[in-house]
Amino acid sequence: MSGTKLYEGKAKILFTTDDPNILLSRYKDDATAFNALKKGTITKKGEVNCAVTSHIFQYLATKGIPTHFIKQVSPTEMQVAAVKILPIEVVVRNIAAGSICKRLGLEQGKQLQQPLVEFFYKNDDLGDPLITDDHIAMLELATIDQVAQLKQMALEINQHLQAFFDRCNLTLVDFKIEIGVDASGKLILADEISPDTCRLWDNTIADPTARIMDKDRFRQDLGNVAEAYQEVMQRVLAAIG
Repeated sequence: MSGTKLYEGKAKILFTTDDPNILLSRYKDDATAFNALKKGTITKKGEVNCAVTSHIFQYLATKGIPTHFIKQVSPTEMQVAAVKILPIEVVVRNIAAGSICKRLGLEQGKQLQQPLVEFFYKNDDLGDPLITDDHIAMLELATIDQVAQLKQMALEINQHLQAFFDRCNLTLVDFKIEIGVDASGKLILADEISPDTCRLWDNTIADPTARIMDKDRFRQDLGNVAEAYQEVMQRVLAAIG
């Protein structure tokens, strides 16, 4: 049973439970883009993202990636370990898409020579700006050792996710993760991995617009958003099964 609401974000609500070390994460159907300038609803998005995250986190755990996931307790809810989230969004890019194309003039869809790890300051008021290692040190967002661990974790997760999504006939273009610190100071994967936080392209479709299977369909008003999310979930469940 959920208790007191601790936090409500764009996509999830966190509640306390009877155990102070365990929180309840409830996924919402709300959708936002462009730092919440665009808002809407995606039918059954909460169920899709909860199921996809639940299964992918369990998959990553088998690969040695520590996560805050404990168990899924309803179609839109999961129990997670209570952690302190670092105020850093970690983005891994395999193919140029989205903001990096605008920032650096890269062609959309350009294959990067190697995965690129970027850090963004998790601060809605500032628009989640891109930051460097030195910015992180200056703002005291994480230690030097933690930054090195963040990069290593991000690249390891990328390797596992690329292989997994390839089994789903999906190309992992890029993704965002958040990392928490547990009571012992260990870094663990938190938040979610879903069509909200990943760019996924359908390997079976050549058309560059039709192959988009993620929140870019919502961002760009491409239509069939809920259908794309459902298709991703079905492929994830089939690959896990």
